[in-house]
Amino acid sequence: MAAAEALLLARIQFGFTVSFHIVFPAITIGLASYLAVLEALWLRTGRQVFQDLYRYWLRIFAVNFGMGVVSGLVMAYQFGTNWSRFSDFAGSITGPLLAYEVLTAFFLEAGFLGVMLFGWKRVGPGLHFFATLMVAVGTLVSATWILASNSWMQTPAGYEIVDGRVVPTDWVAAIFNPSFPYRLVHMVVGAYLATALVVGAAGAWHLLRSRDDAAIRMMTSMAMWMLLLVAPLQAFIGDQHGLNTLAHQPAKIAAIEAHWENRPGEGVPLTLVGWPDMEAERTLWAIEVPRLGSLILTHSWDGQFPGLKEYPPADRPNATIVFWTFRIMVGLGVLMIALGLWSAWARWRGTLYRSRPLLRMALAMGPAGVVAILAGWYTTEIGRQPWVVYGLMRTADGVSPHGPVELSVTLALFVVVYFVVFGAGLVYMLRLIAVGPAASGEGGPEGGGPGQARHPMRPLSAAPAVGAAAPTATRG
Repeated sequence: MAAAEALLLARIQFGFTVSFHIVFPAITIGLASYLAVLEALWLRTGRQVFQDLYRYWLRIFAVNFGMGVVSGLVMAYQFGTNWSRFSDFAGSITGPLLAYEVLTAFFLEAGFLGVMLFGWKRVGPGLHFFATLMVAVGTLVSATWILASNSWMQTPAGYEIVDGRVVPTDWVAAIFNPSFPYRLVHMVVGAYLATALVVGAAGAWHLLRSRDDAAIRMMTSMAMWMLLLVAPLQAFIGDQHGLNTLAHQPAKIAAIEAHWENRPGEGVPLTLVGWPDMEAERTLWAIEVPRLGSLILTHSWDGQFPGLKEYPPADRPNATIVFWTFRIMVGLGVLMIALGLWSAWARWRGTLYRSRPLLRMALAMGPAGVVAILAGWYTTEIGRQPWVVYGLMRTADGVSPHGPVELSVTLALFVVVYFVVFGAGLVYMLRLIAVGPAASGEGGPEGGGPGQARHPMRPLSAAPAVGAAAPTATRG
């Protein structure tokens, strides 16, 4: 009993810390690329609005980047403290992959971050843009290594087991394992969408408060274009990822769809809503669309795939959880597509910046990208259970031999510290967003010329100014 409680607490603790951590790298990936685009547009066109937006989002990026680094360090230590048996078993593959992330991506980001933050007037425009580009590339390289490690745990390849430990035999196969390309693209595009929603919500917030200027319009427009073009692409990527998961982790798909058993000669229905009951082995209050599950997952009218009853109860993922986390992710994706289409219609009518219902939806959808990412990660990680390395090592066999008391105390400390530290960081970023970009011609993070308003050089030193009321402008 104590061992089961310790396992549950260890899983909750890791899930809690990774939930906080994943938010910051996702926004970092999106903002880094957004900043590179803004600076490229400024260099190409010379328009001040792109420089104003760059300097505005750079401060927010810096705070977000710092919180991502701190939360990542805490999470990484748990591999050795709470999951030492897993580390002993699979560390010869997961360890080097995480080390490559530090040696390549983190050093690349850290090496150019200082130039990006403080070198605006100390280096030439070309070198500064190169620094911004390298930071953006670094975030993508980081995502590549992290997703390679996680994907290997989902679909292990390029290994053999020697004396009870995993030994790599083919690094190319291990890194480019069967699910890696789908997970990487799905995650990176999700990060871009999450960032676009945050940027769009910031623009909508200012427009709703009657601040209507070139910078606010530009960032709102760019965010809506991103949703319109990329949200449908993400739906296609998700479909391909689902087909890959069906090929390599069919039990996860069965849990996601609450599919218990096949009926001879019948296609699989799509269960829209319901309550999967793991003990009763059926879905209560199910609302189904006949054969649609077959059409989506097998691309055929009568296709079938294994149901949960084909697996021993001990090998079944928790369908009650993943059924709903998956639907939260998909539902938010549908809303993103709808927002993108609505914005296109409003743009065609010339009301993109004046339609208050549209702006209110854009504001409400601000956190939707982050929530969708979390829901997707819960789906993929809980859906992998009871395996920590799919088909090779059970989660119960990978946990460290700690008791429930130690894990309860550390979990409580994590909850308190995380909500205080990262809660304060999130509030600070929201207050920075509320200030809005400087009006055209104002100085940026390192100050302007004579007669221009000066802004603090360091992101955190802007705190006294953040509390002031956000400037407003007459609607034009």
